[in-house]
Amino acid sequence: MDLLLTLAGFFVGIVVGLTGMGGGALMTPVLVLFFGIPPLAAVSSDLMVSAITRPVGAFVHFRRGSVNLPLVGWLCVGSVPFAFLGVLVSRALGGEGGSVQSVTKIALGVALVIAAAGLVYRSYLRMVTKAKQRAGLLPADPTSPEPIRARPLPTIAVGAIGGLVVGMTSVGSGSLIIIALLFLYPTLNAAGIVGTDLTQAVPLVLSAALGHLLFGDFQLDLTVALLVGTIPGVYLGARMSAYAPDGIVRRALTLVLVASALKLLGAGNLLTVSVLVAMVVLLPLLWMYLRARQGLPARSQVIRQARASVAAARAVKQNSGTR
Repeated sequence: MDLLLTLAGFFVGIVVGLTGMGGGALMTPVLVLFFGIPPLAAVSSDLMVSAITRPVGAFVHFRRGSVNLPLVGWLCVGSVPFAFLGVLVSRALGGEGGSVQSVTKIALGVALVIAAAGLVYRSYLRMVTKAKQRAGLLPADPTSPEPIRARPLPTIAVGAIGGLVVGMTSVGSGSLIIIALLFLYPTLNAAGIVGTDLTQAVPLVLSAALGHLLFGDFQLDLTVALLVGTIPGVYLGARMSAYAPDGIVRRALTLVLVASALKLLGAGNLLTVSVLVAMVVLLPLLWMYLRARQGLPARSQVIRQARASVAAARAVKQNSGTR
């Protein structure tokens, strides 16, 4: 077993536990860029790891009642067959030999760019929601005023597109589909969106993983090494989520996604560094402007919130220890 692969799985697991996303968007490019794993084998192994770890999170959300089963059903109608089809499409576009690996690498790079944009957009929507809550336009803890009515055709279409992307790249089950659900069902609360997406992702990644398994892309030793690190990493990341500021983690994840996408698309080191520096300098200024436009303080209270979270967690721990 490769210890470095296990450590990589552990790192990615921590990020997934902290943010609830980033598994496919991080694991696959890490395997391709740092370990030289062929793109198809990297996608296959990541999907197999997701197929084993995602049911745990889905079960937790199901017990909490934050899963909309009708939406899960309609999403799966599109996502499950198209996830399998995505494997066939990646091979058909690439032909035989190294060309299929090249197509998969390019598709992965494009998917990472979309995933990074999705992260930023999700943060923007959360900022808008917070501004409306401060203005009294939304309740502090928004819930659906009425039962969610499924929209079958657009929901199936979302599942189909998401499944196709996941089948080709392993990216999208935790980012692209969530963004689409936010558009289709704006009254569905955050827990419902995450729980629904996580639950529908179980058969989705199973279908995609089966496709790669049947076509010989699966590597058992690679998958086992990743699982040994990923499972404890996810658990530790979930525990750390009480202390780590969500905003900082998501910003760092966005930079990692963009850097990985640029390298997968063939960008040179100078271009990659230039883009990252521009993002670090310009995005905070743009974000301050957007916050001010929404009536919020220009500077977010990320650090202060992190300190408050640490203090609260310590207080809970001390109280539990004195009982």
